[in-house]
Amino acid sequence: MSTTAQTTQTLLRQKLGDQQYERLAALDNPKLHAFVAEAIALCDPASVFVCTDDPKDIAYVREQAVAKGEETRLAIAGHTVHLDGFSDQGCDRGATKYLVPAGDDLGKRLSTIDRNEGLAQIRGYLQGAMAGREMLVRFFCLGPVGSQFSLSGVQLTDSYYVGHSEDLLYRTGYEQFKALGDSGDFFRVLHSSGAVDEHMCSVDTDKRKTYIDYGEDLVYSVNTQYAGNTVGFKKLALRLALRKADREGWLAEHTFLMGVNGPGGRKSYFAGAFPSMCGKTSTAMWPGETIVGDDIAYLRVHDGRVYGANVECGLFGIIQDVNGEGDPVIWSTITTPGEVIFSNVLKVNGNVYWLGDGRECPEKGWDFSGEWFRGKEVDGEEVPPAHPNACYTVRLRDLPNLDPLADDPAGVPLGAIVYGGRDSDTSVPVKQALNWAHGVITIGASLESEPTAAVVDKQAARAFQPMSNADFVSIPLGQYIQNHLDFGAKAAQAPLIFGVNYFLRGEDGKWLNGVMDKHVWIKWAELRANGDVETIATPVGLLPLYEDLQVLFTAVLGRDYPRELYERQFTLRIPENLAKLDRVSEIYRTDVENAPAAVFEALAAQRERLLSAQAQHGDYVSPFDW
Repeated sequence: MSTTAQTTQTLLRQKLGDQQYERLAALDNPKLHAFVAEAIALCDPASVFVCTDDPKDIAYVREQAVAKGEETRLAIAGHTVHLDGFSDQGCDRGATKYLVPAGDDLGKRLSTIDRNEGLAQIRGYLQGAMAGREMLVRFFCLGPVGSQFSLSGVQLTDSYYVGHSEDLLYRTGYEQFKALGDSGDFFRVLHSSGAVDEHMCSVDTDKRKTYIDYGEDLVYSVNTQYAGNTVGFKKLALRLALRKADREGWLAEHTFLMGVNGPGGRKSYFAGAFPSMCGKTSTAMWPGETIVGDDIAYLRVHDGRVYGANVECGLFGIIQDVNGEGDPVIWSTITTPGEVIFSNVLKVNGNVYWLGDGRECPEKGWDFSGEWFRGKEVDGEEVPPAHPNACYTVRLRDLPNLDPLADDPAGVPLGAIVYGGRDSDTSVPVKQALNWAHGVITIGASLESEPTAAVVDKQAARAFQPMSNADFVSIPLGQYIQNHLDFGAKAAQAPLIFGVNYFLRGEDGKWLNGVMDKHVWIKWAELRANGDVETIATPVGLLPLYEDLQVLFTAVLGRDYPRELYERQFTLRIPENLAKLDRVSEIYRTDVENAPAAVFEALAAQRERLLSAQAQHGDYVSPFDW
């Protein structure tokens, strides 16, 4: 044993005690041991708890979250609530950076810092950060256990709330780590809440940092408890997985996976990539269909087909506007006994309320701002009873519509990939791409979305959201788009690509889509994925026929579908589409290094088709005029 290894083992024995040391030593992995030892030396915890896959260990973390005040029990059995502080309410883009070693370049769209400078900075914040607290050592499997999709991860944290959240969201991974042997191929996360107040909220949020040391597959996070900054195996590890996928020829995507039931007992599996608060989870959870996952998936080509697997085994969803009418499956799950964590909602006498829940809101209670009352103001702005970015966390197995293949090591075969964002004036409710490359470039890589409350800083009126993954792409964007083009070319049977838009408005500013209509758009895509219905060819893609949608509205929603509404929804808005092409083309020309030539060719071809249609039909073309 080397001197360094001896030092590591000596430190671990001293700090862990016999039982915890034996648990860690059972994983004969020098890289893992060094990571834990270095974190102990840096953060100086009072004790260390090595969590195995034993349900008793997992229960300990859950119980400590309540005992230490990070969560509070609610009136419904199994429900708890966690409140982050007033200034810790979103994924902090400005404080999330990649640590870039000398000579490397990730492109100008990514937020970076020199690796040596960043390490010195964040280690300075982590120095002694766990003094007086217990460090949790958590092991998880990303993807189904024992499959081509599964990746291993270890997180060190001093937050029981973070550990409890991860127990709901990820498959246990201690036993899988045993199978790794001495391999260094795993993700690592080190997190500390930093200084906390009497409510266990991080207080030094002005020093909140999330740094990604991508060359080491390592994430650092400090002075924050908000889950998007601290639950390391969500979007933080997605950035690491995307780089691994780039090296190995697969895709790591911000997408749901669902099963859509078709005629004759048929089921087709879809992936769907939507920015936060754009309908992703509600689509994946639609009654009558089945869910595989709602947030992150790995995609691989096998035997000529594309398969997808859910990285997670739980849901961490934004709760605003979740109610019994619009999201009946979610509503039922989070309003009945079972293990649920709410965050940043309004707490009143053991009950919780959130924005858009369809209930009368109490006049006072306790929320992310502390004691709340109607009319409360902070810095001259009225504080809502719950944060717009409030969330819930549940296990997938607690949902009545969990797909039977959700944990299948083979994944699920994809018939379609759907992209959607918030778009009030341009895109039709649903369209099919002309082919894989057309879909990747003009739908996925051209995705825009109007702003939501899911991030701290406010973006431009239309955020550029390629593949709904813009915030998490950890390689140059041009390379990322090329990877998608190449990936589809590997498959003998590539999934069809669709674009959906649940947020289209009419000339009067009113919604043209009803909340329930999304079910029809997905059902039509399922028919198309199996070649059951014809389409209308337009410059931007293939549109549904009125007669087919009329049948679906009756069969799926039990209501009539007026011809006039169809015409308003599916009229091609040529000036708006040309304006979008201008915006997207400018971004790829000026802001994306090494954008593939195919991008400009596809955008130019779409422009020519639109201009030709405009010359023939005018600015606005009814679907009946093609």
